[in-house]
Amino acid sequence: MDDAEKDGERRSGSPQSVTRVIRLLEALCISSDPVSLADLSRRLKTPKSSLAALLRGLADEDLVVATEGAWRLGPGAFGLGSALTEARRRLQSSDLVREGMRRLCARSGETVLLAVGDHGAGDSGDMVTYVDMVESSNVVRYSVSVGDRRPFYATSAGRALLSTCSPAAVDAYLARVALRPLAPGTEVDQAALARAVDLVRVQGHAQTVDQAAEGVTGTAAVVRDAAGGVVGALVIAAPSARAAARLDELAALVRDEAAAISRSLGFR
Repeated sequence: MDDAEKDGERRSGSPQSVTRVIRLLEALCISSDPVSLADLSRRLKTPKSSLAALLRGLADEDLVVATEGAWRLGPGAFGLGSALTEARRRLQSSDLVREGMRRLCARSGETVLLAVGDHGAGDSGDMVTYVDMVESSNVVRYSVSVGDRRPFYATSAGRALLSTCSPAAVDAYLARVALRPLAPGTEVDQAALARAVDLVRVQGHAQTVDQAAEGVTGTAAVVRDAAGGVVGALVIAAPSARAAARLDELAALVRDEAAAISRSLGFR
């Protein structure tokens, strides 16, 4: 193999090397003790020879340090972490969420919403509020006003947010709320709604068809921050007639983007 071919091979393999570096640093971040090369190889399912070369390069930049035959994060990693934290502070979380919403709108072709929950008392509580929207460019599209509120049980956003609560808390909510139909097909049976929330926990997304309003399909997943707290529910809202043939696709899209936004906010 001549030098040009070797250079081409190195260039073609560089994306994989970048991914390995990220996974390597993440593995060291979550470990309280130094990690041996053999253990890193097992965790990352990567040959020791490949990891050894990456570790040597990272050590040259003080990102990792060798300690008694094992590896830990070095001072350069903490300096980089501080710089990244400051950069994230400058780039407000709302901007990161909004950027993800725009991506999801472009990928899905549908209106994208961000909803937050309010577990308050009385008639004004136990509702989701839509706090941001990126509207579809389709002539026929779903649209709401920022600030509009809907009950948890009848919306994909509400069910996604309920799935982050304990089963006991969900049962308590369903017992106290006045379950009434908002559309001909709205589910108002407590047991059925509890099962629907359980399913959200398993699938990682909520999907409602003609529940809060006839002709509207919502697909939602939860966004979390660095501390694991719930930021809100990311929602694709689409006319049911257009969404019917792509329910699985919409579910995959909203799960992927909610995960991407969460990662950008520091959630691991």
